[in-house]
This record gives sequence, C-alpha cells and structure tokens, in this order.
Amino acid sequence: MKLGLFTALFGSLNFDELLEELKRYPAITAVELGTGNFPGASHVDLEGLLTGTSTSMTFGRRIADAGLTISALSCHGNPIHPRADIAAHDDDIIRKTILLAEKLGVPVVNTFSGCPGGAPADVTPNWITAAWPPEYAEALDWQWNERVIPYWQKTAAFAANHGVKIALEAHPGFVVYNPETLLRLRAAAGPSLGINFDPSHMWWQGIDIPTAIAELGEAIFHFHAKDVYVSPGNKARNGVLDTKSYRDMAARSWLFRSVGWGHSEIEWKGIASALRLAGYDYVISIEHEDALTSIHEGLSSAINMLSRVLITEPAVVPWWT
Repeated sequence: MKLGLFTALFGSLNFDELLEELKRYPAITAVELGTGNFPGASHVDLEGLLTGTSTSMTFGRRIADAGLTISALSCHGNPIHPRADIAAHDDDIIRKTILLAEKLGVPVVNTFSGCPGGAPADVTPNWITAAWPPEYAEALDWQWNERVIPYWQKTAAFAANHGVKIALEAHPGFVVYNPETLLRLRAAAGPSLGINFDPSHMWWQGIDIPTAIAELGEAIFHFHAKDVYVSPGNKARNGVLDTKSYRDMAARSWLFRSVGWGHSEIEWKGIASALRLAGYDYVISIEHEDALTSIHEGLSSAINMLSRVLITEPAVVPWWT
C-alpha cells in the first residue's frame, strides 16, 4: 500500500504551488487530483490536457519528477440530477475525465453515483431512505430502473472501452451510499464499476468497516482515509441523520475528523488488515476535512498515524503450518 493525498485540500494553490507544498510531506507518494464538479480543478487543466493546449507528457513528467504517481482523477458530481443542465454538465466532466485518465495512464476515476428526482417532472434530487408510505418504494424503483441503472450501464461501458475503472464514493444523499447499493449497481453495470471506499461515510451510518471491506472485496478500486467522530450525547438525543451545518460543530451528531481523531490506531490497523485480506494493495488517499485542526496539523497527524498502520511489504507464506 502507498500513502496518497486528495489534493482538493490545497484547492487555493495552483499546480506549481501544490508541488512545492507537497515537499513538506515526503511520506505522500501519490496524488488524487480533482478535474471538476464538486472537487474543482485547481491543479488540472482538463480541457487543455485533452486538446493539447496543455501538454499531458509535461504534466505527467512533472508529477513523476516530484516523486509522485496519480492514484485517481476525481470529479464527484451528480450526472443523473433531475435538472438536465446540471446532469449534462456533470456527465460531460466525468466523460472527459475518463478520457484524460486514459491519456495519462491513470487507472481509476472517482465520482458519485448521483441522485435523480423522485418522478419525471422533479427538479430537485430526492434521496429516498424509507420504504413506506408506498409512494416512496415506487419512487425508488422508478429511480433505479429509469435513471440510475441505464446511466451507469452506459457510462461504465464507456469507461471500460477506454481502459479505465469508475470508483463510486458511497455517500448518503446519493443512491449508492452503502455496500448493498454499490453491489446492486455493480451487478447491473458490470465489473468496471466499483467503489472508492471512504470509511467516514459508513461509520456514522453504523456500518462495521472490516465487514464492509470483506463484502466488497474486488469491487474496491480506491480508498479514502478519512475519519469521523460520532458525538455520544448528540447521537443519543437526535440519532445520526443530521442536516445541521457542518459549521455548527458542537451541535452535530457527527463530524469529519482527521485520521485517528475519531477512531483508534488499532481500528485503523484492523482496516489495513481487512484491505490486505480483500486483496487491496493500492493507494490509501488521505481526504482531510477536519475543521477542528489546521490543514498542516490535521494532515501531519493523519500521515503520522497512517505511516504506522499501512502494510507496505508483501505478505509471507505462513511458514509455521
């Protein structure tokens, strides 16, 4: 396993400034770069690299000269948004990102599954979390059969034709938010579609991370290292479905935290072991979204813990058997 960084954290820096900043963190050997949609594209000229206005060979060489590889290109968006203009925009970014990944030799594109409306005339996404009253179940069936599966069958095939895998980040608010929904969509869309596994989104739902890793197995294409703290008091009062602002930190039931500030080192070692058992030996990409620490302090803390947790050498044959 290699330690990486989702560089959206440094979205205020340009590409040159990013490479200079990363010299402060020599343990980072891979980068996950945003190409548009929610992560933005501070470090990638998507159009220029595709059309030749920017030189992809030069871009790739500068990454390599900095001692880095690109683990994934990320364009998290909602390509099945009920507003056609938003859906078309996000789909265009995803398709162009797939083409750029092929050009740069990057194996994985990360994004979201998206969320449609609950009916053809809707203009707002509708995340359905209950099977009753019956119109909810009917709307969920319509979403999957008329919007979700057709779109991702087509897009997964497009990615496969270009030698690229799509990793959907399971995220509440979108139709793929847990292992079951990811595997349902993968069964319909094919093996070029898998998961960008982010434990933070699953922890607060009550999902056991090693169990989820074992369930997903070869469908894990990429991994985000991000922690979450669940407040016992706020959870006891209000449960875990929380729509309060992320800025209202003291009142929320849970908060994103830097690695180690929500779960212990032994739990993260269990995650590393579960990934090894599942056959995942790729990048652990830090996604730092901790508002209780500075960028440098939170990122440095995550690097320090993960450097003790990651399994970097090959496994051995059990010689004692």
